[in-house]
Amino acid sequence: MLPVSRAVEQTADMEDIYMRIVVEKYHGLGNDYLVYDPNKNKLKLTPSNVQLMCNRNFGVGADGVLEGPILDGEQISMVVWNPDGSVAEKSGNGVRIFAKYLKDAGYVQKKDFTISSQGGEAAIHYLNEEGTRLKASMGKVSFWSDDVPVEGPRREIINETMVFGRIPYPVTCLSIGNPHCVILMDEISKDLVCRIGRYSESAKQFPEKINTQIMKVLDRTHIQTEVYERGAGYTLASGSGCCAAAAAAYRLGLTDPKMFVQMPGGTLELEIDGEGVVHMTGDVGYVGTIKLGSHFTEQLRALK
Repeated sequence: MLPVSRAVEQTADMEDIYMRIVVEKYHGLGNDYLVYDPNKNKLKLTPSNVQLMCNRNFGVGADGVLEGPILDGEQISMVVWNPDGSVAEKSGNGVRIFAKYLKDAGYVQKKDFTISSQGGEAAIHYLNEEGTRLKASMGKVSFWSDDVPVEGPRREIINETMVFGRIPYPVTCLSIGNPHCVILMDEISKDLVCRIGRYSESAKQFPEKINTQIMKVLDRTHIQTEVYERGAGYTLASGSGCCAAAAAAYRLGLTDPKMFVQMPGGTLELEIDGEGVVHMTGDVGYVGTIKLGSHFTEQLRALK
């Protein structure tokens, strides 16, 4: 039988293990996420506690939470949470970050594997031993209105005029597992995409809301974008947004199938193959491991 003091100490250790919440913070070109591993933590994520975790003043601060790995045999899945507590179908930066975490945590040793999310599968290929540079195949693009979705008769949304905030814009809409609205412009800026995005995100023609990119074509192999993400607002970079902008530029005949997409947070390499599948190559940065404090953990557990 254990001495009373040791038994109390062991009980305290078990309570600490149960109560402790540890998250890993990464970023993809300044688009930062917390990785929440349900295999190592005892907290059910909800919209309310995700909002608090992502809060940059009262929480840890992030552009979202990646929940996983959710393991089913050899299948590896994740859930992408936006900072407003909604769930996104897919995230390009998020899938690269999650792949880096899987390598760091010892879940995968292979160079090639697949990650599933609500928006479909992404094939991952590590380009270095550290897993800091990766190539992800993000899936096939569709411009059809019922795939995006966009209200109205079924059609491909290519260079169609739409009005946001009483101003008409030339819009190309597409899905790459999540919905995007790409607007070609001569000049782009943070202020401009925020001004448009506040209207376009919840515009009546988009029943599931939408991500908005304004795009400037520099030449056949270089474009620039600014992004306003559904459920997140302005971000320094968006992987799926880059894929959407590249696909739109190529479909409009303005670029070659291989290009560099420049964002305030950095640059991604994009390639669109003959089947319409978009392949994205970019870097991931590891920030650190964060053990949440007991009082903050209690706040999270109290939220429904």
